[in-house]
Amino acid sequence: MDQYFLSIAIIGFVGLSCSWVYHFTQKIGVSYAIVYVLLGMAVFAIFPELPWVSPFTKETYAIHLTELMVIIALMTTGLSIDRRFGIKRWANPLMLVSVAMILSIAALAAIGYWWLGLGPASAVLLGAALAPTDPVLASEVQVGPPNSGDDNGVRFALTAEAGMNDGLAFPFTWLAIALAGAAGGGQAVLVEWLSYDVFYRIIAGLVIGYLGGRAVAYVFLHLSQKLELARIREGLTAVAATLAVYGVTELAHGYGFIAVFVCALTIRDFEREHEHHRKMHEFTTQLERALMAILLLLLGGAVMDGILKPLTWPLIAAGLLIVLVVRPVFAYLALSWTTCSRREKCVISFFGIKGIGSFFYLSFALGEAEFANADTLWALTAFVVLISILVHGLTSSIAMKWLGDKA
Repeated sequence: MDQYFLSIAIIGFVGLSCSWVYHFTQKIGVSYAIVYVLLGMAVFAIFPELPWVSPFTKETYAIHLTELMVIIALMTTGLSIDRRFGIKRWANPLMLVSVAMILSIAALAAIGYWWLGLGPASAVLLGAALAPTDPVLASEVQVGPPNSGDDNGVRFALTAEAGMNDGLAFPFTWLAIALAGAAGGGQAVLVEWLSYDVFYRIIAGLVIGYLGGRAVAYVFLHLSQKLELARIREGLTAVAATLAVYGVTELAHGYGFIAVFVCALTIRDFEREHEHHRKMHEFTTQLERALMAILLLLLGGAVMDGILKPLTWPLIAAGLLIVLVVRPVFAYLALSWTTCSRREKCVISFFGIKGIGSFFYLSFALGEAEFANADTLWALTAFVVLISILVHGLTSSIAMKWLGDKA
């Protein structure tokens, strides 16, 4: 059997199934991510000769596959948020991406170093990869399309957090890379990391994202309407803007993830009631679901290919601790200074969904430097993501119903 055409056919059928599977799983109250992981396991069990089972353990492939998925998800996430940015209005997600995430990274690094016996660089990388929540797999608990009126409470907090922390976790990935390549001189490494990887890269991402968003909004929303160029206002604008802003920011050595999310928020802030926001969101959502389905299929294949083989009982215990204890405890602590009710704090804290972004950070770092225990990091990351898909995928619908109007 021709492997190439078999692969093409499977990708096509997966793409065709996206809408049906999504609506079906919405009705039965489970995450469609579960379906595609199981489907991937089944496909690779039936067709073990498929050539593309191992992108998650080949850094070059994994970087680009997950990178594309994350930036499309970030654009979708930013376009969906109706609430204007402000320190008070965004207090909950800001506490999550600052206090909760930094404490989680520190806790995970400590678990990796003292419990799992990882080196300092690998331990920091573990924290950087698994502390952030994921904008890709969190769609079930995020806000709806633009101007849908459901961006209050829990959904807004989880959506905004997922959009922000993918970029804000990147400095810690670079810290892990710096530690992996450092032969000594820890103070010099720390100074360079703070000045360049933290301050410069974040500021560059913010500035380029804002300027790019303003330019796109003016040309494709305001100017095209003024000149009656209706054909310009297509959903493809969002994807083109995503790629352009991300590419320019990375060329300037800024954080492209931050830039894409800021770009989306800036576009969204321009003529907020404009119908084009919904068109762009619909297009990126469809693309996101198709890419998501393919990546989850590959994750299922990676499971069949043995990505979890290095797991030991300490690693399994650490994975469960990461999903069920570390994130909930630190997120609840971070929200203690907010006006959230106890029920809202519980739900927001629990849904620290892990996903495709974790694979990106891990593959990126492993492609930049030599890390000890790479197989262990892959196995633990895959296990944590699978546990998150299962636990959060089965409980998201129940939690949203439990919250009612507060969601």
